[in-house]
Amino acid sequence: MTHQISLTVNGKPYTVDAVPSETLSTLLRERLKLTGTKIGCEEAECGACTVLVDGEPMMSCVYPAERADGKNITTIEGLAERVHEEMKLHPLQEAFVEHGAVQCGFCIPGQIMTAYALLKRNPNPNSDDIRFALKDTLCRCAGYPSIENAIIAAAHALQTGEPVKKPTHIPNSIHEHKTVGHKHLRPEAVEKVTGEAIYTDDLKFDGMLYAKAKRAMIPHGFLKKLDVSKAKALPGVVAVLTATDVPAEKNHGLVIYDWPVMVGINERVRYVGDALAIVAAQSQEIAEQAAALIEAEFDLQPVITNPVMAREEGVPQIHEKGNLLKHIKVRKGDMEAGFAKADVILEHTFHTQTTDHAFIEPECSIAVPLADGRMEIYVGSQIPYQDRTQVARVLGWEESRIRIVGQLMGGGFGGKEDVMGQIHSAMLANVTGKPVKMLFDRQESLLVHPKRHATQIRVKIGATKDGRLVAAETELYGDTGAYASLGEKVMTRATTHSAGPYDIEHVRADCYAMYTNNPPSGAFRGFGVTQSAFAVETMMDRLAETLNLDPVELRRMNALHVGSITNTGQELKESVGLLECIDRVDAEMRKHNAAPFKPVVDSANPNLIRAWGFASAYKNTGLGGGAPDISGADVELYEDGTFQVRSSAAELGQGLVTVMRLVVSEELAVAPEQVRVLVMDTDLTPNGGPTTASRQTFVTGNASRYAAKTLREEISAAMAEKYDVRPEKIRFEDGVVHVNGHSMTYAEIYKEMKAMGQQPKVRYEYEAPKTQPLGTGGDMHFAFSFGVQAAEVEVNKLTGEVNVLRVISANDVGMAVNPLGLQGQVEGGVMMGLGNCLTEEFIVENGNVVTDRLARYRVPGIMLTPEITAIIVEHPIEAGPYGAKGVGEISSIPTTPAITNAIYNAVGVQIDSLPVDQEKIARELWERGG
Repeated sequence: MTHQISLTVNGKPYTVDAVPSETLSTLLRERLKLTGTKIGCEEAECGACTVLVDGEPMMSCVYPAERADGKNITTIEGLAERVHEEMKLHPLQEAFVEHGAVQCGFCIPGQIMTAYALLKRNPNPNSDDIRFALKDTLCRCAGYPSIENAIIAAAHALQTGEPVKKPTHIPNSIHEHKTVGHKHLRPEAVEKVTGEAIYTDDLKFDGMLYAKAKRAMIPHGFLKKLDVSKAKALPGVVAVLTATDVPAEKNHGLVIYDWPVMVGINERVRYVGDALAIVAAQSQEIAEQAAALIEAEFDLQPVITNPVMAREEGVPQIHEKGNLLKHIKVRKGDMEAGFAKADVILEHTFHTQTTDHAFIEPECSIAVPLADGRMEIYVGSQIPYQDRTQVARVLGWEESRIRIVGQLMGGGFGGKEDVMGQIHSAMLANVTGKPVKMLFDRQESLLVHPKRHATQIRVKIGATKDGRLVAAETELYGDTGAYASLGEKVMTRATTHSAGPYDIEHVRADCYAMYTNNPPSGAFRGFGVTQSAFAVETMMDRLAETLNLDPVELRRMNALHVGSITNTGQELKESVGLLECIDRVDAEMRKHNAAPFKPVVDSANPNLIRAWGFASAYKNTGLGGGAPDISGADVELYEDGTFQVRSSAAELGQGLVTVMRLVVSEELAVAPEQVRVLVMDTDLTPNGGPTTASRQTFVTGNASRYAAKTLREEISAAMAEKYDVRPEKIRFEDGVVHVNGHSMTYAEIYKEMKAMGQQPKVRYEYEAPKTQPLGTGGDMHFAFSFGVQAAEVEVNKLTGEVNVLRVISANDVGMAVNPLGLQGQVEGGVMMGLGNCLTEEFIVENGNVVTDRLARYRVPGIMLTPEITAIIVEHPIEAGPYGAKGVGEISSIPTTPAITNAIYNAVGVQIDSLPVDQEKIARELWERGG
């Protein structure tokens, strides 16, 4: 018999029917429509779903709804107050906004609710208190220091009644501008701290069906039989589709169309995540039951487990063209002559692991068929226009029939570039005539989407006895998994950057990007350079030790500078801030220890040894390699005197929307609050290209800037004509246009232009400086960012445990458009690099995924966060918006080798594979007697 439960949510009483096995998060989100509570894992691992139950923080994704009977529940929606129709933020919410603690925003409700409970029981917490309270609440954007600072600021405000203190430790840009270069808040931050921000899974449509894919769950074989009859017969199932139902093109892909929409009978299964069938049903539960009823039989094949094995003779060929995706070559100088000049030659082989993006928001797509025969797809995607192309190819439609409506993304880091549920949901929506949602649970997300490439990298370097590098040879193997994704592009960057950010006369690199039966690998923050930087920077420290040179001085004497020729033959003509990064990190490091690379024994515990490590890196901005790098932006003036800037470029937490807003504000001399931003809609915004390769600040920032500048010029021309004055005499200041003695608001300008029959709207398509393909000797990239980090670690000799105490990070970003957002990117980059080094590994055994839940993947939490010092270095590039380049990737690349070099300096254990095996450290120290 149905019974009811009564609970109070945010001060409002509810009585609802009890539903067996329903969780509190489902009750809140689905029945009470309080979608501020987010779902990231459904296994009580990420903390995004945290709410208060009678004042105590609980992870609502596993909390039975029936247990809430008689309880008082507080969600993120219950913190802010409405005063005279205006929202008054709680000091915690205000502090998170002011301190830049909000990036993608998906974890923020959980962070704030956990912090709220902490401050209720401890009004004046210290750092240890905060970290312990938030230890189970993950932030993949990982702005943990800003989160901690925000909580401290909120606590002070609550205790004293004073306003929330703003951050004072973040400097503005050294370049003087009215708007850009100063600290600004995200325009969407308030929505994200109040629970009003809408992500794809928060959307509901009338009559919506729910989708689930039947996955192969074998790594390699041929599909011999597929029986969907039981699934079709299940009540509540509306459609079951297989490969025979694909209307047009059978494969999809970002560069190479080699990834099957579904595997058909007698076709090859290449990894466990291959789809065999898709189901649409009246509920998620029914869809899952139906997928489980589908029966498949296979002719199993030998499994190719790694890229070295894939290149061996006689092994099975996964694709018709073979197992080699691409042999990538770099050639510069004469290797024989180079090594002949060397007084010292070192050689070693390194291995890096597969890692997962582990964005807290799982993938979700909703396809909605329209009455006019078109289809809308709501999705968080890093490349909306390419989604449109891939869906249209499979449906056999003109692209104009597809509209991608981009949603806020709960993180991406490269992992939301490939199509996941977009095609499947569109196929089901097309057949059923109803909206269809395909939401991945965490297990499916881990199984299916592309990862960071596992690599084997051999590095051979030669140097003269004074430390001058004369030759570098590298050989790389990259595991691109079952399908190409962006594997060719990723491993090309790994290869071209594999000799490090150094001026070396003779360089040779060979990379073999290989297909295997592991999950595909594709774009991931760092784009291959994370892996190669670990290898070459480790070798730089070993070379310094061999030559008895200071590791910093070795890097300094070989660093790229203006006039250097890169490994691919490109002359660097401007914006090369590597030496300044080295000098400033070195100076800051030596404030802590004048001899940083010598081990220091803890006086209280001699088993604890400290030392510093150092590493340098560089990373291209933009697509490069001869690919056209184009972004479009619209800027339009509205009747109320406000502006809107539009581009399909994706906002995934990195702060692009803020950048677009600021550059338009700068060009039109209006307050940033007067500029609205619309992104990620293929009907309403011009193509901004992919959000990858740290390109969007440069290309879409420029597109937005030049669109605004062109609109300003058109306004000047129109007003000059009307008032008979030269355009250059017209001034734009503080939201006012001064014309021949008249001071006009933009609302008045709008009326004047409309009366003249002119539309105050400009579309600008910006094309970055042209680049050349690898091997041509020309400019392969139009810009590089540079980064240097020093890390202080503490190693326990008995256990091998590594604790990172401090990281100093300097990044040449050209120009800091928004230093507050830049701080978050640096903090997040360091934490992602730390995880790559110490904790993260996506484990696959013989093609079968072991890491099939978040509990088996160690995303670093706030307890592992070191003290992070961010140093802004600005060497402007002329073509960039106000000189800006990119920071999204470079901030994470040097972290791993800085930590591993510190470990070696502390205890003498060389790290040549990732993640760091702390038991191996202890074992090696024990075997050699300490």
